[in-house]
Amino acid sequence: MSGPDEQNSNLALFVEELGDQLSLLNGALLDLEADSASSGSRDSLMRAAHTVKGAARMVGLTILERLAHAIEDLVLAALATAADGAALPGEAVALLFRAFDQLEQFHSGPCETFPERLQGEAEALAALEGELQALTLGLQNPSPRAGGLPGSIAGPPSSGAAPGASAGVPPAERTVKLDALQLNRIAALAGESMVAARWLQPFADGLQQLRSRQREVTELISANDPPLDLIREKERQCQLLLQQQIEELEAFTRRSNTIAHRLYGEVLNANMRPFHEGLSALPRLVRDLAASLGKRVRLEIVGRNTLVDRDILRRLEAPVTHAVRNAIDHGLETPEERRRAGKPEQGTLRIEALHRGGMLSITIRDDGAGVNLEAVRQRAQERGLLTAVGDGAERDPSENDLMALLLRPGFSTAVQVSELSGRGVGLDVVDTMAREVGGSLRLQSVAGTGLSLHLQLPLTLSVVRTLLVQIGGEPYALPLARLDQIVAAPLTAIDRHEGRSTLLLDGRAIGLIQAQPLLGRPCPATLSDPLPVMVLSDQGKAYGLVVERFLGEQDLVVRPLDPRLGTVPCIASAALMGDGAPILVLDAGVLLQVVQERLEIGDVAPLPPVSAPATTEPAMVASEPQRVLVVDDSRMVRESVGRTLEGQGYGVEKAADGEEALALLQRRRVSLVLSDVEMPKLDGFALVRRLRELPEPLGSLPVLILSSRDSEADRLEGLRAGADGYLGKTGFDGRVLLEAVHDLIGPACV
Repeated sequence: MSGPDEQNSNLALFVEELGDQLSLLNGALLDLEADSASSGSRDSLMRAAHTVKGAARMVGLTILERLAHAIEDLVLAALATAADGAALPGEAVALLFRAFDQLEQFHSGPCETFPERLQGEAEALAALEGELQALTLGLQNPSPRAGGLPGSIAGPPSSGAAPGASAGVPPAERTVKLDALQLNRIAALAGESMVAARWLQPFADGLQQLRSRQREVTELISANDPPLDLIREKERQCQLLLQQQIEELEAFTRRSNTIAHRLYGEVLNANMRPFHEGLSALPRLVRDLAASLGKRVRLEIVGRNTLVDRDILRRLEAPVTHAVRNAIDHGLETPEERRRAGKPEQGTLRIEALHRGGMLSITIRDDGAGVNLEAVRQRAQERGLLTAVGDGAERDPSENDLMALLLRPGFSTAVQVSELSGRGVGLDVVDTMAREVGGSLRLQSVAGTGLSLHLQLPLTLSVVRTLLVQIGGEPYALPLARLDQIVAAPLTAIDRHEGRSTLLLDGRAIGLIQAQPLLGRPCPATLSDPLPVMVLSDQGKAYGLVVERFLGEQDLVVRPLDPRLGTVPCIASAALMGDGAPILVLDAGVLLQVVQERLEIGDVAPLPPVSAPATTEPAMVASEPQRVLVVDDSRMVRESVGRTLEGQGYGVEKAADGEEALALLQRRRVSLVLSDVEMPKLDGFALVRRLRELPEPLGSLPVLILSSRDSEADRLEGLRAGADGYLGKTGFDGRVLLEAVHDLIGPACV
């Protein structure tokens, strides 16, 4: 006989199983509603219903067992009526969805109270079971009646919940699912780590032996008549023993680093879940909401198996739901409106997730009417927001300014407040979530074509890709997800007017603010040329934070600050760099708030003036920066590497393949070629060989290879081809790249 602990454990397993099967039931029925001939969906629907019935029987939940059995019978009857390719009866589809919603109510609550809640709803469940049985009999023995059975398009949900109510919201997570293979790999790596740690004691014994030998040498030297031959022999033995210990220590360091890296990677992977697990409620949401609004919508999900950090995936549910509701309610038109616009009657809502540039990129796109900017302008004018957006009454707000208004809490263009619209709760939820996790949201709308939401989020909340900068003589880190771009601005390009310094960037004037006062650090007396500037933006407004130096990019394992420190202004967290030195991680959101507050009260120190050269000495002509040609077929790599180089003052040229690089070298003078290996037309190895065949000065042009092919054989092949250096892209570190470039050609300006 099972005890209470075993019963609770079985109940927890049942609740977890119910959640998985509800997701399958909803998805399979949605597929069958669209295509009743889908045999895979038929099988999946029957299997899921049968699994729920069997699991309920095992834990003694007779009420749910009977309900699942009734669901099975209705599914069979509905499929039988559609055996000849006809659509599933709409009445059956609606009732099945209502039954799934009823099960979801129990699944979403606390596991411990599951039996009590089930008993409290026994009458309602029995009534639902009776409805399922009655409709099953009606389908099995149809009788003539007015209008016959309803069509396949079911109306809005009848459960009393709002259209699009969550169907599949995971319960509060008490356990973490872990693949057995992952667990085995983690256990194996932990075992290797334990074995490696046992090496330390023999190593310590060897050091003690070396210490004893050195003491013997010291005693011999202190003798009145030191035996030189014996001293030399003892010294030689010490040298050999020391060399042996150093080699063993280096080997141990390599092994330990490899094990630690692999172990940490496995732990991170164990915390990643497929993207589709956070979207289990979306198909029902789209179906129910579209039906309630009289619209036809097809949902497309691309990148279902893209791995997402478990914590980020949990946070994504509400923002994505709001974005989807916004797209269906505001963006996608009714079938009649789409016909008049020359579009298919069925609208398309596409959600895509992928890893790009070390970030999680999520795009939510609809093919609706797009944003009505005139309506946004009118509503903003009514609320007195145009002046604030435009930074002055004399300038009309740009399209970016108007789009930024959609992210304001409480802002809505809806004429009437309804269950779905008018409360101003929607896109601001998406934007808030993105900022909370160190990401960003960008809106893109084309009138008559649709609206796209582009979310850039970190792959994980524990490891963040950052830009390292120097402020006030100290290093700081800023998450790349919050950074618009970095600029090496020549001092001659900076405009000073009424105590403000601005930089014209992409056609707009960016206000420049020194970063040192924001962090309580003194401002430098002089400026470097070019000026390192980090560009940050918030709701359409962009600012340039002037720092002292760019130090490169690095992945950091972030940790929260000690609570005893309280709130540290403009600092989000801390981390350890590769050499073990601590570094503070900047909070971009707070930085922008401080910048705006200081601008409002006029507390912004202007940049120091550029002093003219003394007239008694010859004017110094600024040297042209050395230029690096970046050759890579990936635009992202070209841009990323280019920014890293430009941040240190190097000029950058770019080419997409070896042939384009050779043609560019005939026209432009460069100091270094930085090339990938795998490229179309002419790969990196062939490019190096062709360069070495050219006459001077191109024949001796330094070449540094940066490739994902970083095996020892690839490195040797690159060096044999004539490359001067070879770096791997795996775990790419901007500082290592800059050091390699500096070693080959020196500083940016010579």
